[in-house]
Order: sequence, then C-alpha cells, then structure tokens
Amino acid sequence: MPKILSCLVLLASIFVSPAAFSVQDQPPTYGYRIVHTYPHDPKAFTQGLIYLNGYLYESTGLEGQSSLRKVDLQTGKVLQRYDLAPDIFGEGLTNWKNTLVQLTWKAQTGFVYDRAGFHLLRTFHYTGEGWGLTQDGVHLIMSDGSSSLRFWNPQNFQEVRRIVVTDGGVEVHDLNELEYIHGQIYANVWQTDLIAIISPQSGHVTGWIDLTGLRPASTQSDSNAVLNGIAFDAAHNRLFVTGKLWPEIFEIQLVRKPSRTNAPHK
Repeated sequence: MPKILSCLVLLASIFVSPAAFSVQDQPPTYGYRIVHTYPHDPKAFTQGLIYLNGYLYESTGLEGQSSLRKVDLQTGKVLQRYDLAPDIFGEGLTNWKNTLVQLTWKAQTGFVYDRAGFHLLRTFHYTGEGWGLTQDGVHLIMSDGSSSLRFWNPQNFQEVRRIVVTDGGVEVHDLNELEYIHGQIYANVWQTDLIAIISPQSGHVTGWIDLTGLRPASTQSDSNAVLNGIAFDAAHNRLFVTGKLWPEIFEIQLVRKPSRTNAPHK
C-alpha cells in the first residue's frame, strides 16, 4: 500500500478443503461469478472494509481524505462519517465487541471508536506500517505490507505471535486488506488481482482467488485503483469485494478452477 504511488453462497468445500492441503500440495485456485453489484463511492480510497449487522463499515485513505464510514450496502449512501486529521492516512479496519479499530499507514497509531456513534475512545501505538486488519474472535490480526501477519491482544494491542505467509515455501509479500472467514484469513495481495487464503496456524496459503477481469473499466487507467476490500456477511454467507476508487462493490461466488502447475507467487 505505498499508496499514492502506489451474495454469495460460498461452496462448503471452499472452507473445508484448504486447511487439508500440505506444503507439498498446490493450493487450489478459485475464479468467481458475480452474484450482485452494489454502488460504491468512486472517491473512496478503500483501505478496510467489513460487513456487520446489515451495514458496511469502511476505512478510507489518502492524507486529507481519510475517514471512517458507515455505508448502506444497497444504495452506497454514507450514513455516518468520521474524518481523520488531514495529516493521517487511514488504513485497515475491524470490529471488536462494540468498537471499531482502525489503523494508519505511517503514523504508527491506531484508533478505537464506539461503533454506535463513532466517538473516539482511545488511541494505541505499534511499530512499522499499518495495512490490513481483521480479527478471529480471540486476536486482532494485522498486516504491514510484508509477508508477515501479526496477532495482537485486543485489550492492550501487544503482539502475541506472528506468522510468515508462504506458498510452497515461497514468501508471499504485500499482504494488504484482511478478512477472517470460516477459520481462514483472506488477504488482498497489493497491486494484483489475487486474494490469498491463509491458514492462521501455519501461515501456508491454502487457496488463491483470482479476480482478474473484475476491475471496473472506468478505473483501468488509474494505477492506484487496485483491488482492496474484502467483507463477509457471516449470517448469509455473502462475500463482497471492491477496490480503491471503484464505483462498485461486487458480491461474488467462488468457482474452483482446474488444477494448475504453478502457484501465482507474488
């Protein structure tokens, strides 16, 4: 995310089979089928996205434009908004209990908000860059643009452990926006059309999602308008994806591709 330069009914097998693959096996690759298309603010530089209780919550980036938003899925209307200070670049977002937790890119500062009113409750600090953020019900899980994922204690934001993400022994770098889905971590790989499905225990890639062709035609000429946004409606098994500055959010169904000989290492 060196930024400026830079529904779904999921098939049960997708969430059962990835964890069974060993390091020696080639993880499966999935394509997609578009189930539904929803409007999205084309000026939103999407950095974090979650679906919760019928609404999307979104963190947007760029200095002077970063915000926290509550969005109506059907209309794309921003129902609630909190603007960050003009020198802050907003990043990953997740929920924890009745709060929302938001990262920043280089400020090494995170924010905790009351989810109902977007009132800033506290700040916390971490080392390095902040990129993506999700949670597994026990820990917050954070990416920093490398091949590592950090697991934090959600009470004090101290690192508990970290994993290095690999596919066939090769490290997968540029891990970006994150979502925790059925026991696996889904991670956008920055500046690609790929989402890695990752075992939170081993760090092994257990599957790939190839979203080639999904990017809206209106964004093709903008190098910053890359895939970056994964949200999951656990109650109805719906998967949503979008990108920075995309005018649409897509609800997709995953479709397994034929076996391949080489994993899409990035």
